[in-house]
Amino acid sequence: MTGSPEPALADLDARARECVPDFFIVGHHKSGTTALYEMLRRHPQIYMPTLKEPKFFATDMPARLEPPSTGLLPATLEQYLALFAAAEAGQRKGEASPSYLTSHTAAGEIARVQPQAKIIAILREPASFIRSLHLQLLQSGTETEKDLREAIANELVMRHGRNIHRYSDHVHYVEQLRRYHEVFPPEQILVIVYDDFRADNEKTVRQVLRLLEVDDSAPVPVLDSNPTVRVRSLRLNNTLSALASGRGPVARAAKGAIKSLTPQPLRRRALRATHRSMVDSNPEPPDESLMRELRRRFEPEVLALSEHLDRDLVSLWGYDTVA
Repeated sequence: MTGSPEPALADLDARARECVPDFFIVGHHKSGTTALYEMLRRHPQIYMPTLKEPKFFATDMPARLEPPSTGLLPATLEQYLALFAAAEAGQRKGEASPSYLTSHTAAGEIARVQPQAKIIAILREPASFIRSLHLQLLQSGTETEKDLREAIANELVMRHGRNIHRYSDHVHYVEQLRRYHEVFPPEQILVIVYDDFRADNEKTVRQVLRLLEVDDSAPVPVLDSNPTVRVRSLRLNNTLSALASGRGPVARAAKGAIKSLTPQPLRRRALRATHRSMVDSNPEPPDESLMRELRRRFEPEVLALSEHLDRDLVSLWGYDTVA
């Protein structure tokens, strides 16, 4: 990722302009962004690259909440735009990087490169979102504290004893949306409530298709991608993650040996199967007392979001009973 502002759309040559995305799914993590990405990319009038999360415009978030880089993320605008070079004429091009909503720079950088961009955000009830995010960060090897209460005691994500990010930074929903409203007109922004998406995937996707001005009568596959899981063993999870990315001399040597003997699809299936059988399991029921504490803490955010969206999320998300 670059640290300097990206050139404006008018500064790009004709070939580069053809590759600039038309829409961005900006977040949040664990709120249906993966499912939405998978459903949209199956539409014949839409092109989304295989790399779901380029994270290119989140220049203020250099992998703070991500596992160690595999070197696959685009580092230059040329590399980023190359992700969309295979799009056919007339297709809407888009990508899905949930970190763009938390990022303080992404909205402005996206607007500079594509002022006509359509922006899609998905927001989830804060307490359940934080719980799912914690489980995902454990799975990715980013978080090292398995107990959620301990993990958020100081609001900080811990990686190898270092504080790298605040959990509550993710649920400043109104502040995050305002960054986009400051640079895009309201008709280019669609805010989806996660509950609506879960209740009716197809209806929500058709709403997105209308925003993108493509055929909204095409068949819509209903998917449930990236489910929340619990990590049984942090040590085994981190070992498998290191092997998958080739981090460290031992992992690189092992990966090299496996790579020379095993086709890539088979390697990926084997690692996923190992994760499912030995590392992942269904999450335990939430600690209801902790969930109540989190809802009391995030009640002001929900009140502000309800006013911002002109929708009663207080009742929908059960915040009318937190006291």
